[in-house]
Amino acid sequence: MAERVISSPKPAAKIIDSHLHVWASPDEAVDYPFSPGQVPTLPGHSDLLLERMREANVDGALIVQPINHMFDHRYVTSVLKKHPSKFVGCCLGNPAEDGIGIRQLEELVLKDGYRAVRFNPYLWPSGQKMTNQIGKAMFCKAGELGIPVGFMCMKGLNLHIADIEIFCSEYPSTTVLLDHLAFCKPPINDEEKQNFEDLLNLSRFPQVYIKLSALFRVSRDPYPYNDITQTLSQIVTRFGADHVMWGSDFPFIEAECGYKKAKDAVVEIASKLHLSSSEMEWIMGKTALQLFSGNWSS
Repeated sequence: MAERVISSPKPAAKIIDSHLHVWASPDEAVDYPFSPGQVPTLPGHSDLLLERMREANVDGALIVQPINHMFDHRYVTSVLKKHPSKFVGCCLGNPAEDGIGIRQLEELVLKDGYRAVRFNPYLWPSGQKMTNQIGKAMFCKAGELGIPVGFMCMKGLNLHIADIEIFCSEYPSTTVLLDHLAFCKPPINDEEKQNFEDLLNLSRFPQVYIKLSALFRVSRDPYPYNDITQTLSQIVTRFGADHVMWGSDFPFIEAECGYKKAKDAVVEIASKLHLSSSEMEWIMGKTALQLFSGNWSS
């Protein structure tokens, strides 16, 4: 009689949070002080994050350096080193005119293992664009290091779309991330419609990826943020699910619906669109796994 072959079950897809922050607890702040005027009003230490991730069955996350610690990455670095199978890091780009940020970026990537860098345009010197000499050099360096560049367009994509298009055109091998749907809310007027169309049109650049993150920031509705349904439909249609990734924006989400519900909201919104299981795997983790090369093995 032939031996019966029992096939192994398909491994569960990893759930990866593509956007969150951590900062020191009051006790930890003795060794990892906050920047002047940037003391947080919410707890955001790593032990709390790990507890929330366990509750929500989230396997790993990309930690984005918070402005609370500005360019002092020591706290996030300590968390990355303590939990290498849970976290990878996204550093904060320093656009200082002396070029120190370019050297710091290289060190954080090569020495400390950071896998992305965030460009915050509001940290650039007054009156200067992200595409100034330092900005282009830092963006180019990110491409050489093989890491994505994330953009925070908090005051409106219209203020930064020209810079982003220049970066994409001049450096097509550098991956671009747009945090929090580029802060594009479901449009209700002509200016917002144009902003959203500009976002969709960035799909012509294959290196552009969208973070479906911090839904409480971009929705006009209370939880579960149902007005994002149409937004997600158009984003997936134009970019593809393999260019979209979920993110919570912990710990800010704690003051909104809570961490687990932030994850559940995306699943609920996607269910209304009847996305395939494959598309959901990309959005909930596979895209991030592909981009950030994390050791998300436990």
